[in-house]
Amino acid sequence: MTTLTVNNYRGDNRAAALKVLDNLEETEYGYTAQDEERVRRRRERINQMKRQKEKQLRMRKLAVPLALVLLCCIMLITVAVKTVIGKHTTLKEQNAQSLPAEQLPETSLEAERKPKEKVEINSGKEKVFGFVADVNLACTDITESFLEIQEKQLAFIEAQGLHTLGGKSKEPVLVAQSDENTIGSIGDSVSENIILIDVESGRILAQQDAMMRISPASMTKILTVLVAAEHITDAEDTFEITIDITDYSFSHRCSNAGFEVGECVTVKDLFYGTILPSGADAAVGLAKYVAGSQEEFVKLMNEKLDELGISETTHFTNCVGVYDDNHYSTVYDMAVIMKAAYDNPFCREILSRHMYTTSSTAHHPDGIPLSNLFLRRIEDRDTHGEVLCAKTGYVDQSGSCAASLSIGNDGKLYICVSAHSTSSWRCIRDHVAFYQYFLP
Repeated sequence: MTTLTVNNYRGDNRAAALKVLDNLEETEYGYTAQDEERVRRRRERINQMKRQKEKQLRMRKLAVPLALVLLCCIMLITVAVKTVIGKHTTLKEQNAQSLPAEQLPETSLEAERKPKEKVEINSGKEKVFGFVADVNLACTDITESFLEIQEKQLAFIEAQGLHTLGGKSKEPVLVAQSDENTIGSIGDSVSENIILIDVESGRILAQQDAMMRISPASMTKILTVLVAAEHITDAEDTFEITIDITDYSFSHRCSNAGFEVGECVTVKDLFYGTILPSGADAAVGLAKYVAGSQEEFVKLMNEKLDELGISETTHFTNCVGVYDDNHYSTVYDMAVIMKAAYDNPFCREILSRHMYTTSSTAHHPDGIPLSNLFLRRIEDRDTHGEVLCAKTGYVDQSGSCAASLSIGNDGKLYICVSAHSTSSWRCIRDHVAFYQYFLP
């Protein structure tokens, strides 16, 4: 039985709860038929969500075993074919030895003197006695790298019709270098760490302590949505917000999207809730949906850092950006992460949305309005182009920070990342100043 307790709500939520209580028609059992129907629908959604999640997990677990089984089958077939060919050749030679010299076939006397000729060509493969004599075993090389195996697993999953959100980007990882024209800070910029990169040329136009270790704060969530998008196939699937998710957010004094305990929200809403309002509840929800726990999801995040080539200077311990001595990055590395997220079409859409309203739920019939304040505040500033994507962050240890990606009037992409600003508004002013100074 679901019991609505007013003491569990505060502020506007408490008032809404009191209104719901006033409208309930009490029965001798303490709740109405409407409540029973709501509970029944919720249980159906939860069961459906669990079934879909189990199906995804089964597919992931089956991918590697199936690939290995296929590999073993190819190897066994190859060995068997070669064995049959060897026996057939040996038998033919033995028969030839029992014949008079004048009746010996050419293959038994002159084969060693003449180069072997192909009996039949079929798609570039040699055939002998109707069998494939030279089988291509490209997939059986036991020395192939782990990344190659991962790519084959991804190809297998895609072959089954399961495509991750945005797909796996084929774009190269951002690599940028400074030159004699690279400058430091400009004007009245207050950010202690800042970098501006011309993505197309790979030139660092400006930098100040760009390689110094910082706490990335909520800029961490850029990697959170990227890793989640590369492991999720259905954005319309649902997930139930649990008490441990809201407790984590409350205990670390994090910003939230506003989801409530027991609320079933779509995976898409979790993505937007992670970026636009920088919601810890949404970020942890994504982590649990993908990997079952935040700890397991963080392992995937650090694997992605290794794939991006920045694992020596960046390491994460959580998917939210909560300060930790072992949770660190640099403004340069955050630019690399922003470029990788931009290359994923689904993440690019999330990071570029100014406003979004979540889907209707029993807890929020009209949805929850969300805003990316950085994009909304900078959209009316002259940046000599348009800022397409952005994510802010704040912890005491790194002050106000932000990562933004802009397309200039010249049609080229630029990435600016800053940290240790004195306020969110000054952080935005620094980005505007650098874009105005360098972009034509």
